[in-house]
Amino acid sequence: MKEKDSVSGPAEVENTPSEPNATSASQPAAPEPATTNENFSDAPPAPRTVLHAPVLKENLFPESSEEILIKAQPSATGDQCLFTVNRVLMNNCSWYFDSFESAAESALAEALFSLDDVETVLVCESTVTVTRKDKTLVDWAPLAKEVGAAIRGVLKEGNVLIAEKIISSIPSEETIREGIQKVIDEEVNPGVAGHGGQINLLDVKGNSVTIQMGGGCQGCSAADLTLKQGIHTSFRKAVPQVGAIFDETDHTAGLNPYFS
Repeated sequence: MKEKDSVSGPAEVENTPSEPNATSASQPAAPEPATTNENFSDAPPAPRTVLHAPVLKENLFPESSEEILIKAQPSATGDQCLFTVNRVLMNNCSWYFDSFESAAESALAEALFSLDDVETVLVCESTVTVTRKDKTLVDWAPLAKEVGAAIRGVLKEGNVLIAEKIISSIPSEETIREGIQKVIDEEVNPGVAGHGGQINLLDVKGNSVTIQMGGGCQGCSAADLTLKQGIHTSFRKAVPQVGAIFDETDHTAGLNPYFS
């Protein structure tokens, strides 16, 4: 059977609706105020709640397909692209490659770092997240084609996708949980406390970590930048074997909601 191109068609981007899904009811006319000594000052408006209907997705790929299928989805910020493959790349774990040197003996990462514009690679189960070097470019189509071809080529060759030394170095979930909680308590939360914020560790699965922001961090327009530049760095420094870091914060629920 003839294989398809690396990424069939342009990469698809899911756009979050810019208009909130909220309704307001007209209020009846207020009656004439009675004469009284009470002071009727204007009450502060209730905090606005922004609602978004969840997007339900069916399976991305046909079941039992023998073809290697890849779907590309650039991030809203344009610096990353998520590639979902109909193959398992890592079983119940993930790994973050920050350089070509770190990709040694991992055929998948080596192939991706051979591309000119690839800065970092995150492999998580059936997905690959690529961060590009040139942050001024927003069109992912050319690079997505190259990434798709590289992933497909490695899978066809049957080489070791991720080095065994990496897999064997991953500690237990409890060890990762203790290390991440320690850095949250001693470094991260004291740093965001001045903004009234806090970071909570929700879950550890394999070596993938899920966190949630609260207080002043929730709905903050700088939260995404804080997460990527500060928290990720602290986590990986404290526990180098941490792979994917997920943020389950509902940033639309804060007093200053922003859309990621």
